[in-house]
Amino acid sequence: MSASGKKIAVVTGAGSGIGRSVALTLAGAGWSVAVAGRRTGPLEETAKAAGADADVLCVRADVSDPDDVAALFAAVRERYGRLDLLFNNAGTFGPGGVPLEDITYEAWRQVVDVNLTGAFLCAQAAFRQMKAQDPQGGRIVNNGSISAHVPRPNSIAYTATKHAMTGLTKSLSLDGRPYRIACGQIDIGNAATEMTERMQTGILQANGQLAVEPVMDAADVARTVLHMAELPLEANVQFATVMATAMPYIGRG
Repeated sequence: MSASGKKIAVVTGAGSGIGRSVALTLAGAGWSVAVAGRRTGPLEETAKAAGADADVLCVRADVSDPDDVAALFAAVRERYGRLDLLFNNAGTFGPGGVPLEDITYEAWRQVVDVNLTGAFLCAQAAFRQMKAQDPQGGRIVNNGSISAHVPRPNSIAYTATKHAMTGLTKSLSLDGRPYRIACGQIDIGNAATEMTERMQTGILQANGQLAVEPVMDAADVARTVLHMAELPLEANVQFATVMATAMPYIGRG
């Protein structure tokens, strides 16, 4: 805990969607939260929504930029002196609906840089801080996706990076074990955010048809992240799947 007695969290991609919901839930539970994203305006909206009594630090950062990531964690260290949680959330779906053969190198690289390299850079910085601090340790929760298990049509860049996120989670869990650094992954299906708006108008299924899919409130995801975050470091949720109950995940498509 910090000198104020609060636990400290970093939430990336906190200007909207799941990141904002998780940041607000953590702040509401008494955490100090550093919210990070590429645009300052949405971060400030998240801080405002948390309320005047919340301790929210806004840091503009592009997670795919090593200098931005270093500056983010330096700002957290300077203000709070330690770090208890990283929610590695920032991500992009990339070019939606583009056939595999038409994806440009630039589009592929952008998804890899944000979803995988960005997650690694933030995890590495958090790991360094958690290993060095006293008391030692902390927790990293990676935002995977049900795409880490079952892909959608025309989603190769997103799906490949989310499979890679699972490898990142397992390696962090193993390498963090001697230092009381726990790492888990939450795989999310159809939370109602800007990224999933098309679910409610019709999205391509594996059988080639378009279908409207059910969604759930992002707050349902945030409660799960809070549960994972508040476990003692002697316990860990290694993998959790949280999804809209009736979405076409289990079964044949």
